[in-house]
Amino acid sequence: MDVGDLCRDLVRLRSENPPGETREVAEYIHSFLAEIGIESTVVSRDGRRCNLIARHHNPQLLLCGHLDVVPAIADGWRHPPFSGVEEDGYIWGRGSSDMKGGCAALLTALRRAVDEGEEPPVEVVFVCDEETGGCYGMEYLLAKGVLRPCDTLIAEPTPPLSPCIGQKGLARISLSFAGEPGHSSLYPAVGRSAVMEAHEVIEYLKALHERDYPVSAEMERVIARSSAVLEGLFGLQGLDHVLRRVMFNPGVIRGGEKANIVAEHCDLDLDLRIPWGCTAGEIVSEIAALVPSAEMKVTAVSDPSCTSPSARVAERVCAEIRRVYGEAPVPIFQWAASDARHLRKAGFPAVEYGPGEVTTIHGVNERVAIDSLIRAEEIFYGIISSYCTTRPPTEDAND
Repeated sequence: MDVGDLCRDLVRLRSENPPGETREVAEYIHSFLAEIGIESTVVSRDGRRCNLIARHHNPQLLLCGHLDVVPAIADGWRHPPFSGVEEDGYIWGRGSSDMKGGCAALLTALRRAVDEGEEPPVEVVFVCDEETGGCYGMEYLLAKGVLRPCDTLIAEPTPPLSPCIGQKGLARISLSFAGEPGHSSLYPAVGRSAVMEAHEVIEYLKALHERDYPVSAEMERVIARSSAVLEGLFGLQGLDHVLRRVMFNPGVIRGGEKANIVAEHCDLDLDLRIPWGCTAGEIVSEIAALVPSAEMKVTAVSDPSCTSPSARVAERVCAEIRRVYGEAPVPIFQWAASDARHLRKAGFPAVEYGPGEVTTIHGVNERVAIDSLIRAEEIFYGIISSYCTTRPPTEDAND
């Protein structure tokens, strides 16, 4: 079974989140590891959302991925989203890029290292709920203390020359507003609208988005090159603000009772991405001060984080990218979030790198190029091998 075959098998094992049931795919990987002589354990907080862990007595490298995928409605897909069809040099399907392709490449690279007689000092963890925050997955495992800090490679999809060494912070906030109802013909002279109070928060966020936050010269250089990579990926100009400013999305708003009644209730769910130069706590506190009468619940919060480009794991990832692609890697910061934020906070130097068509993630016709799977496996093998005590010589992939 090659990396493409394994990716197809993983795509066909449905693990949409919600509901987040990942037992079948976790047990499949458990069997794969058993066949190459690596013991692993399926761990779950609730019996349905299952994580897989392979331990080592002295880990030097953690190989990390997530088993859950975002839901997929079949409408509009070139092929059914869980068919794992191979066509035109791609494997198509939900999770092929995010991130079952990366999981497959990690596993086949690890198998290759074992088959070649190496004894990789690695631990493996595949979690169940990266797409919904991590309380059943990475946060749960870290809280239980089952993972020991070490260099970490997360096989999230990235541009082929751009490992991700940092990511913006995150704040998810739910606000509930209580107004004073009255007849609509007298508003705003009479009554207080919960809908309009929610609107005022959105107006505040629009102003917040215009702020710039000062950062160090080194971080400024990484942000600039990351912005250039982002613009190239999406074929858009003027995305420089994405990494420098607070990005906000009022994802859900529910409010009002009837058009001719001043709204008594309104709920607002916000997703904020926090840039370097400020903290998530500062932004949350500002919002709380703006609406002291609202009921506020913070469901996720993390500060911007990064791993030094001179960290051992970052240098080794870059060295293998250069070997396989024959071009200089361009480490970047990420505009989205992943389990890297939990791991860095817990003391793990984490770098994200993996195969995938980044612009198709979470979308219709998600897919991964088979060539990128093969190259990722080669890169991952080189990284794993570099942590072994005795490393056999590797041939240049471009020869």
